[in-house]
Amino acid sequence: MSAGVFNGIVTAVLLLAFLGLVAWAWSGKRKKDFEQASRLPLDDDNGKSP
Repeated sequence: MSAGVFNGIVTAVLLLAFLGLVAWAWSGKRKKDFEQASRLPLDDDNGKSP
């Protein structure tokens, strides 16, 4: 296997991994979790402001 073929395979695998991650992050099933996580810095746990 030449270096060019190996580099092509690695590039294809990384592209598929990236596209899978994007699809996972933008899926509707994750929206509630991400909205909850985005509110964490704004939530006041102990009633005191910093």
